[in-house]
Amino acid sequence: MKILAAQSRAGETSSGLAEIASRLEMDRNGTPDFLALHFGVGLDAADLHQGAQTAFGATALHGGSSCLGIMGSSGVDIGGSGLGVFAIWDADGSYGTSSVDLGDDAEAAAREAATEALSRAGRPGEIPEMVWLSVAPGREEDVIAGLCAVVGEDTLIVGGSTADNDVSGKWSLFGPDAVHSDGLVVSVLFPSTPVASVYKSGYAPTGSNGTVTRVEERRLYEIDGRPAAEILNEWSAGAVPVAEEEPRSILADSTFWPLGREMRRVAGVPFHLLAHPAVAHPGGAVDLFAAVSEGDQLWQMQGSVESLVERAGLVAEQASQNAGGEVTGALVVYCGGCMLAVKDRMDDVSAGINDVLGDKPWLGIFTFGEQGVPAGEYAKHGNLMISCTMFSAPEL
Repeated sequence: MKILAAQSRAGETSSGLAEIASRLEMDRNGTPDFLALHFGVGLDAADLHQGAQTAFGATALHGGSSCLGIMGSSGVDIGGSGLGVFAIWDADGSYGTSSVDLGDDAEAAAREAATEALSRAGRPGEIPEMVWLSVAPGREEDVIAGLCAVVGEDTLIVGGSTADNDVSGKWSLFGPDAVHSDGLVVSVLFPSTPVASVYKSGYAPTGSNGTVTRVEERRLYEIDGRPAAEILNEWSAGAVPVAEEEPRSILADSTFWPLGREMRRVAGVPFHLLAHPAVAHPGGAVDLFAAVSEGDQLWQMQGSVESLVERAGLVAEQASQNAGGEVTGALVVYCGGCMLAVKDRMDDVSAGINDVLGDKPWLGIFTFGEQGVPAGEYAKHGNLMISCTMFSAPEL
């Protein structure tokens, strides 16, 4: 297996793809078996899709937009038109990618995409080592359910919800055949070498907690029988405001004050899956970027600039330890909301990952939702999370 990653700051599609193709030494290495291409929405997805097919020729072509740009071993590019590629050549492995519109039934769409991806990998009916997922925000829990119906609950599913720069819906994604706005891209990977992945957040519980007593899909109405917005305002000591006469965006206000559900404890340490409050409504309802259920125990979580800056390196370090061999490359998912909150410190974030990986190739994306597998669990969708997935050479 060979892995290479490359970035371009050209800010234009054709020259950016040409620069990356040169850095990947396409003339010498040939067509990759898998290629993940992620980009800021300053670049046009349709142009990227067409240009990537010409430049790289990958049948397992997986594309998704990322908030403001990307990061990697060459640094952080969050000017709006960043472009990065993570490519695998693996004659002894199998790879397949498919994309579909989500349509009216996101779970069925995910089943269709996963089944087709396995067919394209030449491994129909088999269980992949991992799934790399890009999906439009909104119905990620249904998508995970559909994927698990095909590949099983024990499969590593990791990736992120596509993003734009301002939550205005300009995100996009593509597979080998088509570009989508409200869709998903599924890549199934059967690499010839081991994979290790870690999925965590940079937040800790404050101690304030309560039970969901009324919720409809992602709109949280009540905690402990009281309006959710009032509870959030109280638990955050006023940091998260309530709405008065009109709905109010609270995404930025709640970035350091999300809600968490304790999924399990590992060595006595609780793992919380986070939900990011997005909009407060008059009357006290709150829209979230992840689903919660009636009866769920919600904890007020709190983060800081330092915790978000340091966490990516710590997650990378744990993934490296779990890999159990020489790391050959990594894919990193870092929440777009976290990135915006610590934008001026993102060089420190990437430096923390570089400290772990050294000169190994890696690509990081900024997402509006993160999918991964907590320790001892199966795949989940959360917000304000970080994942690091490493490929490694087997120990001799």
